Amino acid sequence: MKRILAGPLLRGMFRPWVRGASNVPAEGGAILASNHLAVIDSFVLPLVLSRKIRFIGKSEYFTGTGVKGRLKAGFFRGVGTIPVDRGGGKASEAALRTGLEVLRSGNLFGIYPEGTRSPDGRLYRGKTGVARLALESGAPVIPVAMIGTDVAQPIGQVIPRPIQIGVVIGEPLDFSRYKGMENDRFILRSVTDEIMYALMSLSGQEYVDMYAATAKARIAAGHGPDEVGPGAGGPAAPGGRRAPDVQVPGPPSDAGEPSVG
Repeated sequence: MKRILAGPLLRGMFRPWVRGASNVPAEGGAILASNHLAVIDSFVLPLVLSRKIRFIGKSEYFTGTGVKGRLKAGFFRGVGTIPVDRGGGKASEAALRTGLEVLRSGNLFGIYPEGTRSPDGRLYRGKTGVARLALESGAPVIPVAMIGTDVAQPIGQVIPRPIQIGVVIGEPLDFSRYKGMENDRFILRSVTDEIMYALMSLSGQEYVDMYAATAKARIAAGHGPDEVGPGAGGPAAPGGRRAPDVQVPGPPSDAGEPSVG
C-alpha cells in the first residue's frame, strides 16, 4: 500500500529513466547488486521494475522515534527492506539467511555490496556477502547502477531535490562455476570483484580499493579525497584490473524504456 501511494509522488519528483530493465527476469530468484549513493536508492529502483524487491538495510532505519522515525521505518518496510545490525556477527548472518530464503522463494533480493553509502560519489570495495549469497543460492547476480541519486540527495540532506535520475541494469552474471566453494575466501573475493567491476563499467564511477566505511572514518578524521582514493596507490579497478573507459551514463536519446509502477 505504501508503495502504491508513494510511487506516483516519487516518479513525479525524479522522472526516472532506465536502461536494461529487460535484464531482470520476469520470474525466479535473482540478486540485484547495486552501487549505493543515497538513501533514496531503495525507493527509486522499485519505481522502474514491476517486480517487488527485498532489500538489506541498516537497522537504524527502523529504530527512529517520533513521527519522523515511524514514517521512515514505514517507508523502508514498504519497499521490502530487511533490517541488518551492522555490528556483524550473528545478526549479519541472520540477514544472509533471510536473503537466501527470499531467493529460494523465487523473489528478487537487492543488496548494496559496498555495505554503506559512498561518502563522495565514488565506487568502493565490495564486501563478500553478495558473493556468498550468489554461491549458496545459485541465483544470478544482476548489476545495477544508480545514476544521480547522490545529486538529488547528498549525504546529510533529508529531503531530496526533485531532479531526474536514472538506473542502468546490466546483464546477469552467472557464478554457477563456483558451486560448493562459498567458504573459499579467495573465490568470494574474486566473485565480489567481478561484480564490482560490472558496477564500475555500468556507472562510470571512479573506483577506490577501500571499504566505504573506512573511507568515511578517514574523511571524518580530516583526510581529503586524495588521501582515501587511487592517489594512495590503490588499483584502478576491482581485482587490480585496468579501469574501463566509461563515462557516467545519461538518459537515452530516445527517452529510454518506460518506467513502471
